[in-house]
Amino acid sequence: MTMEELIQQASTYLDETDIELIRKAYRFADKAHKGQVRKSGEPYIMHPIEVAGILVQLNMDVITIVSGFLHDVVEDTPITLEDIRKEFGDSVTELVDGVTKLRHFEYTSKEDQQAENHRKMFVAMARDLRCVIVKLADRLHNMRTLKYMSHEKQIQKANETLEIFAPLANRLGISAIKWELEDISLRYLKPQQYYKIVNLMKQKRDEREAYIAQVVEDLREYVKSVHIEAEVSGRPKHIYSIYRKMVNQHKQFNEIYDLFAVRIIVQSIKDCYAILGIIHTHWKPMPGRFKDYIAMPKPNMYQSLHTTVIGPKGDPLEVQIRTEEMHDVAEYGIAAHWAYKEGKVKNINNKFEDKLTWFREILEYQNETDDAKQFMESLKMDFFSDTVFVFTPKGDVIELPVGSVPIDFAYRIHTEIGNKTVGAKVNGKMVPLDYKLKTGDIVDVKTSNHSYGPSRDWLKIAQSSAVKNKIKQWFKRQQRQENVAKGREMLEKECRSQNLSLKDNLSEEKINEVARKFNFSHENELFAAIGYSGITAKQVVTRLVEDDRKAPETTEAEERMKQLSEPKPNQHRKTSLGVSVKGVDNLLVRLARCCNPVPGDAIVGYITRGRGVTIHRVDCPNIKNEEDQRLMDVAWENNEFKAKEYNVDIEITAYDRNGLLNEVLQCVSDSHTAINGISGRADKNKVATIHMTILITNIDHLYRVVEKIKRIPDIYSVRRVMA
Repeated sequence: MTMEELIQQASTYLDETDIELIRKAYRFADKAHKGQVRKSGEPYIMHPIEVAGILVQLNMDVITIVSGFLHDVVEDTPITLEDIRKEFGDSVTELVDGVTKLRHFEYTSKEDQQAENHRKMFVAMARDLRCVIVKLADRLHNMRTLKYMSHEKQIQKANETLEIFAPLANRLGISAIKWELEDISLRYLKPQQYYKIVNLMKQKRDEREAYIAQVVEDLREYVKSVHIEAEVSGRPKHIYSIYRKMVNQHKQFNEIYDLFAVRIIVQSIKDCYAILGIIHTHWKPMPGRFKDYIAMPKPNMYQSLHTTVIGPKGDPLEVQIRTEEMHDVAEYGIAAHWAYKEGKVKNINNKFEDKLTWFREILEYQNETDDAKQFMESLKMDFFSDTVFVFTPKGDVIELPVGSVPIDFAYRIHTEIGNKTVGAKVNGKMVPLDYKLKTGDIVDVKTSNHSYGPSRDWLKIAQSSAVKNKIKQWFKRQQRQENVAKGREMLEKECRSQNLSLKDNLSEEKINEVARKFNFSHENELFAAIGYSGITAKQVVTRLVEDDRKAPETTEAEERMKQLSEPKPNQHRKTSLGVSVKGVDNLLVRLARCCNPVPGDAIVGYITRGRGVTIHRVDCPNIKNEEDQRLMDVAWENNEFKAKEYNVDIEITAYDRNGLLNEVLQCVSDSHTAINGISGRADKNKVATIHMTILITNIDHLYRVVEKIKRIPDIYSVRRVMA
């Protein structure tokens, strides 16, 4: 395309102000690239002209077209983004920045650099989709001129195009670019198969074209008879689609009949269904080959009716029926919503924003990983792989990668729903959490506020890398909290063993001071490091008391004698249950049977008339509304009664199958845990519920048992219950 042709075509829908801005961008790019040539030997400015020309053919807005002229100036010339901002404003600058490669940074390999380039483009795209439309136009022209590159470069670019850019064009619904990218890539990757299909399509072409012309004429007569305005045309299938059909269906070329498709464009949705009825009246439809993408559009917003019928000569014939607006979206996808019509730009609206929420998830990916290669692999797996479409109970359509399970579905709805998932129903029946979802399934996720959270086994069965990242993040947060608590407890224990005052030595000010000495920014980081054995509690205590030890020994001795001589009215008194009661001695203490508290639980004492103090968990519903004056401060003892065991009631829900109970019992036995009682039942939906009372020593022991049970196949949930 020449500059004159570009201006002429752009003038059909842009005003003179926009045309002048395009001319200015051309002059700016021409001056910047002066003296540069492409591999073909032609002046470099021809590439920006061709890229801008493709954007004009897509009827893009003036900002995008200007960005097409300027997309290479920052990378290949001394021009900076600030220069562009000064001449063309912020919008153009941001688009140009999004497609500019990161050549000024050092990377360990070309693969890392390329992955980082792609990541930058996708993140920019998630902010402004026009960025990737410019990039697709750039890639399309580069593919058209690929013959001038080395063989190695041809293979690399063709592979990259098939893996990333063609699927991306498909995701955006821009089939006008998608098909050409795929066909050119196939020409360089599989030249023998490509030219074989081309030659076979040339053979008997006249016969096939005569056949399709007759079909088109017949259809025009049928449509005319019912007084519906329609445009009927035939089109050949693209080479890559024929190649994929031959590979996937293991067919020879002569076994593929639908080399042509007939397209009918009408005025309204009502006319689409009317035409469908006419076609099925005259030609017999093939079973299972009708698809209604109007009622259920594809994620890239594609809408059309597809049907395959037995045509006039007994061969399968594919017919597509759509409105003119649907046809624009089918050809130009998201680009159609920046296209000018009747002098006004159609900005993307909320309806299409909803359809493209997957782009917003790219920003989440960006925040979850610093590894560009991992980012791209996740993107390919989740967004460019084959998909299934399932329904929520309310009828909303959720798109998931093929092979997804209810866990993927739950996390796609919301992270908290995923974390609290305990089971799932598909089409009204309970299924295991590793059930592979199929298109059309209605999925109802069951959650529980008492769930212990995701199991590590979910990482093995979840299909989406985004879901796996969310599960890992949950474990990371949980482990941090556990390590902080564990580290604090270990530090307190070490202080007691050295007869040090907790109040004096573990003050917030002193702990933060020691944390800084170990290069931690906060006390919780210090506690976490003790918890996961990064440093020892003894090392921290040494730092805590090193200033005190510099004081005269007589001062320390005098202080110690003073502490020993002082009365301790608030000291916790030990009991035979491993619980200490503050300020009271020789008091009857018992554990509440309703909530069965165990060491590690947050507890509170409740004074009962004539029965001493009953120890409850703080979340026990039986003390929620009790009088505050009857509640007492109690605590678990740290060093005593390590061998004592406590009753805990747990409830297990699972898919009912042979051998399930035996596996649960064996699992508990293997964890060296005694069982005090067990009962179970199963309902008509094959859901088994097992109630079990086990003897455990502390809360960590309980967590280990629960985690082991959750790893058994077909377990939905394991939760602690009140007696």
